[in-house]
Amino acid sequence: MSAELFLNLRWLPESPPDFAEKVRTASVTEDLVPRLRRLAGHALNVNQLVRLARAVEEARRAGTSLEPLSPFTLGVLSSSTVDFMVPAMIASALRHGINLTCIRSEFGQTLQEVTDGESAINRAQPDAVLLAIDYRGLPLACKTGHRESALAACTAGVAYLNSIREAIRRHTKAICILQTVVPPPEALSGSLDRRLPGSPQWLADCVNRALAESIEGSPDVLLDAASIAASVGTSEWQCPRQWNLGKFAVSESCIPLYADHIARVLGALRGKSRRCLILDLDNTLWGGVIGDDGMDGISLAQGDATGEAHLSLQRLALDLRQRGALLAVCSKNDDAVARQPFRAHPEMLLKEEHIAVFQANWSDKATNIAAIARELSLGLESMVFVDDNPAERGLVRELLPQVAVPEMPNDPAYYARTVAAAGYFEAVAFSSEDAQRADYYQLNARRAELQSRATGVEDYLASLNMGITFSPFDATGRARITQLINKSNQYNLTTRRYTEAEVAAAEADPDSFTLQVRLTDIFGDNGMISVVICRALPEQVWEIDTWLMSCRVLGRRVENMVLSEILEHALQREIRRLRGRYIPTERNGLVKDHFEKLGFKRVATAEGGASVWELAVDHTHLAPGPAVVSRIGFAAA
Repeated sequence: MSAELFLNLRWLPESPPDFAEKVRTASVTEDLVPRLRRLAGHALNVNQLVRLARAVEEARRAGTSLEPLSPFTLGVLSSSTVDFMVPAMIASALRHGINLTCIRSEFGQTLQEVTDGESAINRAQPDAVLLAIDYRGLPLACKTGHRESALAACTAGVAYLNSIREAIRRHTKAICILQTVVPPPEALSGSLDRRLPGSPQWLADCVNRALAESIEGSPDVLLDAASIAASVGTSEWQCPRQWNLGKFAVSESCIPLYADHIARVLGALRGKSRRCLILDLDNTLWGGVIGDDGMDGISLAQGDATGEAHLSLQRLALDLRQRGALLAVCSKNDDAVARQPFRAHPEMLLKEEHIAVFQANWSDKATNIAAIARELSLGLESMVFVDDNPAERGLVRELLPQVAVPEMPNDPAYYARTVAAAGYFEAVAFSSEDAQRADYYQLNARRAELQSRATGVEDYLASLNMGITFSPFDATGRARITQLINKSNQYNLTTRRYTEAEVAAAEADPDSFTLQVRLTDIFGDNGMISVVICRALPEQVWEIDTWLMSCRVLGRRVENMVLSEILEHALQREIRRLRGRYIPTERNGLVKDHFEKLGFKRVATAEGGASVWELAVDHTHLAPGPAVVSRIGFAAA
């Protein structure tokens, strides 16, 4: 089951028998993108992925819009043939909300491609470049058993990859996605290989450790091909016949898995990773039905095979929560009965305090999932729903196609592995705020309770005892700033996306003004809740390039306090006008009146509802907000 789970992407439903016809008919309908995304949401083989990618290319040639997919241009540098890989990546990217364009180098032309400023990849100015360099494409020749020779080979291999990264950085602003080395399955000395200097296994381990260390503090990310290959076995990953015939470093059977992992990383770079794991209860978190079997009758005990299987899923949920995922419950049950195991069962790992939203009632699950999304102020595309019942899974897929719903195996022993294998919570960075995110959202529920008891808005805001801190962008906050820029969709005026390197460039640009904003209250630290980038234009104008806020702080007049801070600094720099843009998307209708409410005047309207607003910089809009203001890191005026 394990290798087959990964090879056949078993967390995805099987492809429809009329897949080819559905692709053909999708191409001639107005709802092209939703149809293509639904088809991509199945477990597809290489031929099906190629067919789907062809439909995407045909749509592009016809000038058909692929919105709301996020555009992403990827350069592909490989030491092997990628003829099937590229279309598989384009099709797999649809699953993760990405409209992927790939620019590839010719076989064996990696160095020529990156050093030539007029090469196809450099001219394309991609968002990222994938370095898919196989062990056979690295200078790793050495004397087996000779440590100094082996270390020198490892150093040479990493230096070769770093030289490619440096060349890419000279000509583009692209992020580099470095692929770890998958060693060949043939062992030279059996189990001794892992500690025998110069063996393929030893060299792969050495290079991979050095690669992981080399990206620390850089915007580049790692694609752990070695771990992906290990999930199916390196003998399955590398087919000697296919290498000899066509120089395919990844076997055809593994291409769908490999392409999906690449697409996950691209999705994570665009803020598309899921945020909330919604869990069914009966026969999912425990064996049995709590309403019928009672506390003593459900399977949860250590030493019981069924009970331990369900506990493994609970343990995975807790691990994901520690990494920043939110947990919610969606169950057809009486609320009081459903909560009993969380409160009183001695073997239960999950407790009520771990659950951000608890929905246990007799409404249909699609309705309850929509309610969970509203309560958390998150979009449905942030949700993952886990349920053992295929009928419930089918209902949610049909009514809420934005929600990820993994296919669950019949054996609960594989529940946790299946959810983990799907990679819904792929990350390219991890910050201290990620670890606290679940607590932030649960504290929001306590704030909502306090608001319901307050006699009015002013009373409520005063009772929060808020403190707001303004700082310019810095290295410490850079990863979190980048994450917010790429994940925030609703309270985001322009939804422009920037890489960590581009955020660092704005930070260092003397003609840019940047803000990172944090908020505290009586319940604790809300973390970073707003990001602003202003860019200087002629005639003493600041254009607000980026202004986004967390929906967790809606209704607290944070936007007024942020505007006052922008104006304070604009006055110090003798800026005369602020110019803001609202660029509408499917998700940011929440802020269509943002500038008008803050006193800006509309000066232009563009096609598609985009608008331009301006505000005179003076003391009129400098209004004290309901929070104590602190400023850190600004140069003296």
